[in-house]
Amino acid sequence: MSSDSVSRRNFLKSTTALAGSIALGLEKTVTSAKTVTVISASPRIRIAQVGTTHGHARGKMESLRKLADYYEVIGIFEPDAQKKEQAMQRDAYKGLHWFESLEQILNAKDLKAVAVETYNKDLVPTSTICAKAGVHIHMDKPGGESHSQFKALMDEMVRQNRTLQMGYMYRNNSGFQFCFDAVKKGWLGDIFEIHGVMSKTTSSRSRKNLAEYPGGTMYELGGHLIDPLIAIMGKPDKVTAFVRKTKADQDNLNDNQLAVLEYPKATCTIRSAMVEVEGSRRRQFYVCGDKGTVEIKPLEKPRPTVMLALDQGRGKFRKGYHPVELPRMSGRYDDLLIEFAKVINGQIENRFPPSHDLAVHETVLRASGLSID
Repeated sequence: MSSDSVSRRNFLKSTTALAGSIALGLEKTVTSAKTVTVISASPRIRIAQVGTTHGHARGKMESLRKLADYYEVIGIFEPDAQKKEQAMQRDAYKGLHWFESLEQILNAKDLKAVAVETYNKDLVPTSTICAKAGVHIHMDKPGGESHSQFKALMDEMVRQNRTLQMGYMYRNNSGFQFCFDAVKKGWLGDIFEIHGVMSKTTSSRSRKNLAEYPGGTMYELGGHLIDPLIAIMGKPDKVTAFVRKTKADQDNLNDNQLAVLEYPKATCTIRSAMVEVEGSRRRQFYVCGDKGTVEIKPLEKPRPTVMLALDQGRGKFRKGYHPVELPRMSGRYDDLLIEFAKVINGQIENRFPPSHDLAVHETVLRASGLSID
């Protein structure tokens, strides 16, 4: 059995165990629009956020402050004075202590973790400094354009015996959790196809900023679907990237991309574009096997919509093609950050170990048309 197969088996086993613990009611969670209260004996984790410029930064801080039974947010640092001034006016950051430097954060008493939410280009360098300080790290995606630098960061986290959680936002999405469970239970049989779409439209200003990254929209968005694809299938044998510009007269952004990932018995495709009208509503992830199919579309607005096709009855689901009812999610990042806290406190194993994140990062770069250093 290959190492990729072992990693995939362990991931699916731990995913099912996590879902099972929730289903058995081993922990009680009460959710409202403003707070998430969890009955837990574990101590709160003292955490700080570094940066406000990543697209997920505000949402992460909102979740960290909401999850008051898990986290004690001790403050935030933003190196750009103008960005700091803008952030201070937003509700997500009001009332927080603002550190004057990253060094101040890392020297804070009893600091246990940091959330790194900087510009993409600064994610890995900033996280590397934090890693050497010996703290746990939640780092947003995509992990930089250098695989060797990303690997060096992962190696340092392993050396320090600390957890690095990547901010791929669908890891705890209820639709993907259902899909992982169906694959683990063998309901879909042998997987022969996975297809995903992760697109949107964006402003001229945003296009200009994104054009700084040769990986384009696949690097910026596509990784969100490459992450679950690798969790299910493991590292691909071959990745072919198709990179297109639809507005070459306007900017240099690679805004229309397709990646084909090849496996011995399967072909998988991920599409990502920055020019699709209402693209966020058409985001989708299909997993097809010779015994069944799971379709997730849309991925989260207002909740994941899942369709299940089966060649025979499985569990409570009958043969045929029908919808799966899922509960409304409390927030995009809540369950992701709850899992981070549980891993730090030793309550559960990390479902996404360094081997997984390294495979995802390498595949994202290849799918974006970038070389591996």
